[in-house]
Amino acid sequence: MAVLNKIRQRSLFLILIIALALFSFVLTDLFKNSDALFGGSQDVVATVNGTNINRIEFMNRVETMQRQMGSNASSTQAMNRVYDQQVRRAIMNTQFEELGLSVEEDQMKDLLQQSFSSYPEFQNEAGLFDENKLTEFVANLKEIYPDRAVLGTFQLNYDDWVNNEKSIAVAAQERAYFNMIKAGVNATINEAEVDYMLESSTRDLKYVHIPYSTIHDSLVEVTKADIKDYINKNKKKFEVEATRDIVYAEFKEVPSLKDEEALKTSFDKYINGKVVFENGKNDTIKPFSQVKEADLANYVNFVAESDQSFADAFIKKSGLPAVAVDTLFNLNVGDVYGPYKDGNLMKLTKMVATRQQPDSVKVRHILIPYVGATRVAPDVTQTEEEAKKTADSVLRIVKANPSKFPELVTALSSDQGSVENGGVYDFHPSTQMVKPFSDFEFQNNVGDIDVVKTQFGFHVIEILDQKGSSKVVKVATIAREIEPSEETVDNVFTDASKFEIAIQNGDFQEMAKERDLAVKPVNGIAILDENIPGIGSQRPIVRWAFEEGTKVGDFKRFTIPGGGYAVVQVTRVGEEGLMDPENASASAMTEIRKEKKAQMIREKISATTVDEVAKSQNRVANTAVAVNMKNPTISGAGTEPQVVGVAFGLKEGETSGLIDGNRGVFIVEVTKVNEATKLDNYQAIANRLSTARTTSAQTKVYNALKETADIEDNRYRFY
Repeated sequence: MAVLNKIRQRSLFLILIIALALFSFVLTDLFKNSDALFGGSQDVVATVNGTNINRIEFMNRVETMQRQMGSNASSTQAMNRVYDQQVRRAIMNTQFEELGLSVEEDQMKDLLQQSFSSYPEFQNEAGLFDENKLTEFVANLKEIYPDRAVLGTFQLNYDDWVNNEKSIAVAAQERAYFNMIKAGVNATINEAEVDYMLESSTRDLKYVHIPYSTIHDSLVEVTKADIKDYINKNKKKFEVEATRDIVYAEFKEVPSLKDEEALKTSFDKYINGKVVFENGKNDTIKPFSQVKEADLANYVNFVAESDQSFADAFIKKSGLPAVAVDTLFNLNVGDVYGPYKDGNLMKLTKMVATRQQPDSVKVRHILIPYVGATRVAPDVTQTEEEAKKTADSVLRIVKANPSKFPELVTALSSDQGSVENGGVYDFHPSTQMVKPFSDFEFQNNVGDIDVVKTQFGFHVIEILDQKGSSKVVKVATIAREIEPSEETVDNVFTDASKFEIAIQNGDFQEMAKERDLAVKPVNGIAILDENIPGIGSQRPIVRWAFEEGTKVGDFKRFTIPGGGYAVVQVTRVGEEGLMDPENASASAMTEIRKEKKAQMIREKISATTVDEVAKSQNRVANTAVAVNMKNPTISGAGTEPQVVGVAFGLKEGETSGLIDGNRGVFIVEVTKVNEATKLDNYQAIANRLSTARTTSAQTKVYNALKETADIEDNRYRFY
């Protein structure tokens, strides 16, 4: 009681203590997430020139883009496309605002008409664009929001329509903007004259080339200090984004031999038959060998629930599974073979029938289509019944008078691929035509003629010739996918978990080696990468590797596509900025060696003429004719702009000093100056230059605007 009295006496004090504790807890969480405290970018995907791209709107656009791109595109691919679009819009809007470019109401109406005039939903009875119908459609979208309405071949809601209108307006603004840019990049006559002179003025040269390769790399010492100095002098070249290096060990959920044997055993009921109790009664599964041909489709597809449907067709030997092709091809009718493994399937195959079949057939046909047939022309009006009567009439005519066949092909056949050939299809295999057509031509004899129905209509077919003869077979196969059992899946999980425990106190590589696991390295992962080589789309791994708390040596288990796990460890954290000397050494050392070799070569040369240098360095003095500035290539030495540039600064008969080129040190003498003859008019060249500039202006201007834009990319927080 005394304790309770003391608590009551200090109740205000306790309330203050609890309040301060709660406040401290909130503050701690806020400081951990400074964005929440200072109104940062938790709802901003990116900021472009001060304009925020909102997360909710962005995600809605990504969802729409995902639908448009289809199931083969990943969410990351859709996100990247929307991001590029939104960044472009923000960058261009900055330009539009500075220039006062806008799309007025009347112009917008014209743009909508241009974009949607071909849609039947917006046309009147005469097939002309009706603005009122467009207005009604938009009003309906607004009324049924967020539900979607059909327009053409896709569905959209009111938000989609508004975004589409904005896109149309932005496209019009961009056209106006870039048209102004293009109008300002035309080449002048003076520029055309300079271009002509660069190409047409030439120099004949005598030169000596001492290649850098004359000094072995082992004779040139390159220190870390050299590399650091080179990086600092060429910062632009060595700027890098943040990257991560990882290693991973994979634990796949693949079927074990025990799983395969269990699946084989499950085929016993189809081999020997079995009585099963289902739905309160006994049901008998017949042995596969006793199933009649007419019942095979039902047996394979529904009784055995095969993972491959029954195909009622004759096939050549090459169409049988390669793992058992000879055995299967030589089975007697009614025999059953298996179970056998074919890839990831376990199979049981029955020989249904065999026969001899032509290798190829030549036919001619007349196709009579009807309304509703596949690829039928819009002007076809015959019903199926009427088309059948027409085909039967044609059959009677050509049977009585075969010479009428070509005439009737021209008059009636809708198969434009064969009309010009009199309806003839030259020799072809059984796989070329649809099944009913192929069955008729390969199962009958030369001279046979009849009406055959396919998805395209009614064909009047005559077999003109047949070549060769081969055995073909019809088989029925029960196939089951080989899948890992629950026991196997559990074992994989256990193995992955044990490995995780082992690497808590042990080396990743060593623990993997003890367990005979392959360790796969992946280097240079960027913050928005999606795919990890070997395990496919794995954004969770990339996000984790770039999380603020993830450091070198940290590891984590991830689920992988197809079943199983990858245990991943971070091995290197590369920060954004300049490449470190170790990673830059591969490209930097080559250039540093070139600089040092050039100095070493220079130190060995005291001569000042081409012939003297050639003699002292035991090199041949070469010549190059008609060298120009537009294409600074020296025959025998390759592209050397520095050397050619120096040569064009010399007078005829003058000799240069030593020049450090791309492939070695040079000394050149100008033996002849060939100045170009001036033209009376340079307009044609100016036109050519203008066309080239305007063609590339749009891309180059946007890339320049993007490069100078202030962009803060936060996509990694959300994807």
